[in-house]
Amino acid sequence: MPIKPNSVDHQTTIETPRLSLRPMQATDIDSLLLIFTDPRVMASFGGELFTREQMQRWLQRNLDHQTQYGYGLYSVILKANGVLIGNCGLEVMQVDSDTVAELGYDFQSDYWHQGYAIEAAIAVRDHAFNVLGLSQLINLIRVGNDASRRVAEKVGMEFDSEFTRYGNQYWKFKIENRIEQLK
Repeated sequence: MPIKPNSVDHQTTIETPRLSLRPMQATDIDSLLLIFTDPRVMASFGGELFTREQMQRWLQRNLDHQTQYGYGLYSVILKANGVLIGNCGLEVMQVDSDTVAELGYDFQSDYWHQGYAIEAAIAVRDHAFNVLGLSQLINLIRVGNDASRRVAEKVGMEFDSEFTRYGNQYWKFKIENRIEQLK
């Protein structure tokens, strides 16, 4: 599966009817910290809230990823008020012996159950397939996180397997780029 895109796009902004997804920036740290210090959000990661130092490391890792691969996580901005409400995008990772691109998303809990995660994830999926030319996307979800599972299903992903990673149980969902299959 190609991990490098057909062209580098780390400056691309993706627009949806309600959202603007732009490449993450170092100046997003305070808004992102609101997400990763939200106990409801962090329950899906095991419950430990981020410190500012952890947030800085996480953000820098994502900025480095954008530089290395030409894509990464986008900051999700609500058009109605200009507020950063989450992140959604792609991260290259090793799963078993495969190098894959994971479609991931995290949103402030105040913005849950309004379709924002689905809207952003569909836009990123379409961008990954139609612009970047990636052949497959996966989504790793902690077992029991039914809300994230529903988002993955709404994006068109199908359950692939359940496995243990770093001592945690995960569901693996995946979707193939059907455009790639037609070539």
